[in-house]
Amino acid sequence: MGQFINTSIESKVATVTINNPPVNVLTQAVMKELENVFDELSGNKDVKCVVLTGTGPTFIAGADIKHMATIQTPEDGKKAAGEGQRLFMKIERFEKPVIAAINGVCLGGGTELALACHIRFCSDRARLGQPETKLGIIPGFGGTQRLSRLVGRARALEWILTGDNIAPKDAEAAGLINHVIPDAELLRQVQGFAKKVAMQPMAALRQVLIAVREGVQEPDLEKAMKIELEAFGKCCESPDMKEGIMSFIEKRQPKFTDK
Repeated sequence: MGQFINTSIESKVATVTINNPPVNVLTQAVMKELENVFDELSGNKDVKCVVLTGTGPTFIAGADIKHMATIQTPEDGKKAAGEGQRLFMKIERFEKPVIAAINGVCLGGGTELALACHIRFCSDRARLGQPETKLGIIPGFGGTQRLSRLVGRARALEWILTGDNIAPKDAEAAGLINHVIPDAELLRQVQGFAKKVAMQPMAALRQVLIAVREGVQEPDLEKAMKIELEAFGKCCESPDMKEGIMSFIEKRQPKFTDK
């Protein structure tokens, strides 16, 4: 266990828990440790899926306001926001599925971190939002861009301009959250989902993430199809493709090697 991040691994699923009481603020030290954890998990062959959550009643209350108070110039602001953007981009481009289990308060930088994850589940007691305008700033870790891509420009503007909290049911209806789960069941259900994902061959998981991430950003459908073709071809290089096909033909469970 690290100073701010607890990590456990079971059934090819790493559960990464942010532990910076009382409200899991994203300080520079927390973000540095989080980056180190993801770097380690990237090369860990015993991990095929990651669940990201927080301790207590909080996922992440936001970025470090005290650090923001020290910002004096536009250059300082861009540097601080750029560090968060770089880390969250690394998570978005992570080659193993990352699932956010939003267990409680998830505001500002917390919502931006959740947006960088590939899939999001949240507790029915969670509270989401981008309240940065109430501080005279805007989301700087990618929130204006990822939220608008996920729920549409008009809905994103409504939430960001007002800084209002987003109820779990509204987040689910807009596509921000995949599923809302009773609070007591959240982590168990998300880990169960992650274990199901981790049963699939690593080559296929990796190429799904690449094809969806790069394809959705390509406005030309024909070019996007070519991205899918490349990803499909990469899967055909893997022995697990042959094992998957043969197990289907032979009516047996596949024995994937993740090679």
